[in-house]
Amino acid sequence: MSDETGPLRLPLPALSLVALVGASGSGKTSFAAQHFRPTEVLSSDAFRGLVSDDENDQSATADAFDALFYVAAKRLAAGRLTVIDATNVQQDARRKLVALAREHDVLPVAIVLDLPERTCLERNAARGDRSFGPGVVRRQRESLRRSLRSLAKEGFRTVHVLREPEEVARVEVVRTRLYNDLRDTTGPFDVVGDVHGCREELEELLGELGWVLARDEDGRAVGARHLQGRTAVFLGDLVDRGPDTPGILRLVMGMVAAGTALAVPGNHESKLVRALRGRPVTVSHGLAESLEQLERETPEFRRQVEEFLDGLVSHYVLDGGRLVVAHAGVPERYQGRASGRVREFCLYGDTTGESDEFGLPVRYPWARDYRGRAMVLYGHTPVPQPEWVNGTMCLDTGCVFGGRLTAMRYPEKELVSVPARAVHAEPVRPLGAADAPSGPGAVQRDPAVLEVGDVLGRRVVETSRGGRVTVPEENAAAALEVLSRFATDPRWLVHLPPTMAPVATSAREGVLEHPDEAFAAYAAEGVEELVCQEKHMGSRAVVVLPRSPEVAERRFGAPGGATGAVYTRTGRSFFDPETTERLLARARSAAEASGLFDELSAEWLVLDAELLPWSAKADALLREQFAVVAAAGESALSAATDVLTRAAARGADVQGLLDRQRSRLADVAGFRAAYRRYSWPVDGPEGVQLAPFQVLASAGTTYADRPHAWHLEQADRLVAADPALFRTTRRVPVQVADAASRDAAVRWWEELTDAGGEGMVVKPAAGLVRGRRGAVQPGLKVRGPDYLRLVYGPSYREPANLTRLRERNVGPKRSLALREHALGLEAVERAAAGEPLWRVHECVAAVLALESEPVDPRL
Repeated sequence: MSDETGPLRLPLPALSLVALVGASGSGKTSFAAQHFRPTEVLSSDAFRGLVSDDENDQSATADAFDALFYVAAKRLAAGRLTVIDATNVQQDARRKLVALAREHDVLPVAIVLDLPERTCLERNAARGDRSFGPGVVRRQRESLRRSLRSLAKEGFRTVHVLREPEEVARVEVVRTRLYNDLRDTTGPFDVVGDVHGCREELEELLGELGWVLARDEDGRAVGARHLQGRTAVFLGDLVDRGPDTPGILRLVMGMVAAGTALAVPGNHESKLVRALRGRPVTVSHGLAESLEQLERETPEFRRQVEEFLDGLVSHYVLDGGRLVVAHAGVPERYQGRASGRVREFCLYGDTTGESDEFGLPVRYPWARDYRGRAMVLYGHTPVPQPEWVNGTMCLDTGCVFGGRLTAMRYPEKELVSVPARAVHAEPVRPLGAADAPSGPGAVQRDPAVLEVGDVLGRRVVETSRGGRVTVPEENAAAALEVLSRFATDPRWLVHLPPTMAPVATSAREGVLEHPDEAFAAYAAEGVEELVCQEKHMGSRAVVVLPRSPEVAERRFGAPGGATGAVYTRTGRSFFDPETTERLLARARSAAEASGLFDELSAEWLVLDAELLPWSAKADALLREQFAVVAAAGESALSAATDVLTRAAARGADVQGLLDRQRSRLADVAGFRAAYRRYSWPVDGPEGVQLAPFQVLASAGTTYADRPHAWHLEQADRLVAADPALFRTTRRVPVQVADAASRDAAVRWWEELTDAGGEGMVVKPAAGLVRGRRGAVQPGLKVRGPDYLRLVYGPSYREPANLTRLRERNVGPKRSLALREHALGLEAVERAAAGEPLWRVHECVAAVLALESEPVDPRL
């Protein structure tokens, strides 16, 4: 609040259901228009108009409120602040609003305009559409006055009452975030599982994570700081069972107070608070030990503990919504919301109401059905080893029961743990015994099983590199057909390469694409260092290369006994199983001989490469289309040229036409020569070559953030180990600001293309970069004039054809390239992190679905 002349600040939760309460004429509609967006306000008068064409038609009230509540529910489900502009003076009307807020786990707020009766009557009299008399206003105000004191008891979490027009005029609505909304806190984080009084183990774990402890004069740890500014996050159950609950609380309370840690409550903290306040609780599951240990502390310390534990927030939404932490987990529908139901879930999970053979609650396996965009880290139920379940992970590894104390480094997704010093408590249920699912909704999903619903319909896939990518419904069906009928076993499909964006069209005479346009595009984004890579005329290939058959079986399930995969941009295997295995054996031997497996500590690798020759995949295209075009062109144009030559010899004026036919015949010859360069015979894997240009991932790690020089160095090691199988990707560095450097790259491109090469790809040298306007193309292809004959036809370089082709629109292709690139990286990141197959498959299917977009295939 402020003084009587300054603004009157009304705090309002950013996600809430706001009920404007007041008699007709109190100014609710004007207040709403002044302080809220039009889309946020649902007016009962407006909905009467929608259903009856008359805002004052009281007979339409029931239908109007049906529609209003339907829209309000949709808005609240989507996490939108919603304002109800109606009189709301009767308790029954308000009860429905409170129930709606609770249904969607948002806070109900009442803003009451209790203005004088005279003011309301004067305002109504000034409005020609208000035909009711003063008795209506009087009755409404009487109803309001009778319920003013009971609004909080009705369930409204906040009540603001305004009584004078001057007071209303001074109002400033201030939107406040919920306590659980820490989206602006981006970490990095060290998320620690259930500690349960194991102080020595926690101190050791913090040391492993790089934390420096602060101690008081008695040598007790009272805080900690990280040398790299990380933030610790404690997942609850700090107390009970273990040997030093006060020591844990002293350390964690100090870290939270210093701003170096966050903590959420566990069910054991909730019970301890009640016990400290003298409320009746069952002293079990380690509570007796905590109470006994705290009894030896000072009353002031116990008071601080009670205040600290009571103030803990049920869960936190962190890092722009990408990370959510809660003690027992939290499904997507509860994330960022506030209600008793949400807090209950975060403390205890979702139980069936039944008990297992150990007398413990049977819990629904909520993580098995989780489909949210955020990673959820939680504890509560001890597990022998943390594992990913649909983007969630339990970090309680039973330290107090003799297991380990575990933390995850986020965003690195690196697990760090220390062993328990002793078995501090005997578990009621054996460590790792699963909760028995029971009751409706307790469906357990095998993480390796794919379901059609994962890829059908309109979908939005959240990616770490490109935000949300929308997959249209009509494209999803086409992707499903390809994946189900033609693709290799989905267990190998950890990545599909994106399409490559073309360079902007050149205005230079005789060419359609030129390196200068690529240099200019990156310069405009502030990218100064580039690398130009030779573009091999082959077929884009992904090589999934386990180090051994045992790794193939353990990590990928080794479909059909395979030890890896080599597949195309659409997920189809290049070769039959026998040929594939022979090729993989050679690639595996080269990776071993080069030391690549050892240096990367990799059990398996994923390589992005070109497979040559082009004819290995495109033999039918060469024979049935290109060769036919060349043969038909040569036959027809040779005959026409012969006829015209004889006519010219007889003195006919056909020289212009003859020159044109000869030029076209030369174009056809150039067309034939162009595709013949990319075709040679192969016998199984003999004659096949791989030109790798990027190491996409190994177990637990992806390498997209490495510079391209690093990737090409790894590829060169493979070439050195087996030069018959692996081919070098030549490259030239470019400093965009240096004209000599640009000119040298252009000359290199001309040499490549004059010798029959396809061209080159220009990339930011650093790999993944952000430009002045956001995402930057990972690469721009610059194709040579001769190669483009295969794309646009033998005679595309004729002036009239070039003029027409220069009008091509590269925008849709570039947009597609960025979206597919983000999805491809997301897929391989999920695979490297060991996430369930359906999570990886979601991204792979999305890439394939986007390939159905109506984009010019020649670009």
